[in-house]
Amino acid sequence: MEDDPLRWKKLKSEPGPELPLFRVRLDAMQHPASGAEFQRMVLESPDWVTVVAITADGAIVLVEQYRFGIGELTLEPVAGTVDPGEETLATAKRELLEETGYGRGTWRYLGSVQTNPAILDNLCHHWLVEGVELVQDPEPDEGEALRVHVMTLDEVREAIADGRLRHSLGLSALSRVFPLWKLPYTPTGEEG
Repeated sequence: MEDDPLRWKKLKSEPGPELPLFRVRLDAMQHPASGAEFQRMVLESPDWVTVVAITADGAIVLVEQYRFGIGELTLEPVAGTVDPGEETLATAKRELLEETGYGRGTWRYLGSVQTNPAILDNLCHHWLVEGVELVQDPEPDEGEALRVHVMTLDEVREAIADGRLRHSLGLSALSRVFPLWKLPYTPTGEEG
């Protein structure tokens, strides 16, 4: 919906000299077979977390927000950046509470994935928390506008099938907990 209060309006675009979330590193690399030299860009970033949060009755807590890269609203599990010196579990708990108001529960580490090893040097750590409960109102960061969704597994599967939930790191985390789609998978509306 164009008039959705979470939709951000693009006023203009221009390149910037600095990247607020990343440090750019340019590496001169030599090709192993030809010996030719290439310059490669690496974005250095802190690690990230993604949280699969499940209530006592089995509902899954997700957030909806505007994502600048695609210029669209996305539905995804809670996620965030690990602060310097912070353990990933502390980040996961902090982000869940800030973004949704949910907390407590039993936490379990699900492992990590490389975020995009072609250009990024960081990991995304997946956490599962079961038995979460609403403990306060959400308190998103100043630069965030979020809507909390509490969904059944069938509703999550439907959101994946219709394309509302396509965030790769969110799908990676969720797939470590739930069977999300039948294989072979063909998105709705596409020919197989």
